[in-house]
Amino acid sequence: MSKIKVCKIIITGNGGVGKTTLLHRYIEGKFLVNTQMTIGVEFFIKELEVDGSKVLLQIWDFGGQERFRFLLKNYAKGTKGALFLFDLTRPLSLEKIDEWIDICRSEDPTVPILLVGSKSDLEDSASLDEAFIKNRQQNYDLFDFIKISSKTGRNVEKAFRLIAEKVVKSIKDSNN
Repeated sequence: MSKIKVCKIIITGNGGVGKTTLLHRYIEGKFLVNTQMTIGVEFFIKELEVDGSKVLLQIWDFGGQERFRFLLKNYAKGTKGALFLFDLTRPLSLEKIDEWIDICRSEDPTVPILLVGSKSDLEDSASLDEAFIKNRQQNYDLFDFIKISSKTGRNVEKAFRLIAEKVVKSIKDSNN
């Protein structure tokens, strides 16, 4: 097995879309009903195997409130991949997507970004049309779209697997 690859992944999106809850589900395997607002940035680590290589994900949870945004481009330096989260039950959570994509790609315009619709367990309350979401995905050159639920665990592992595989592939492609 080759040496461990360290990959910085950032999690972005407006406040209240479920970024911190997603990370606790992924890292600790549990759903937190009440989380505190992320002030600035929080940091998580997870090791996994991708294509026979050990990968260490350094996952940066970006605070979603407007007042922290001016800091985030500095924290985005060295990013290899990103997840942009929005709440499937709140259309306005997609409103500032251009600002978030700009932050994610501030240093590298080719950073792969996965579009993640959160709170899929509230499907009955979902108010975003699938065609609209797919349109956003294409307009911003986001490599894939997935619906997740931190409450049930649906697609949580898969979302991080998708971004890890995409990042490892892009690193391999850039080395060739």
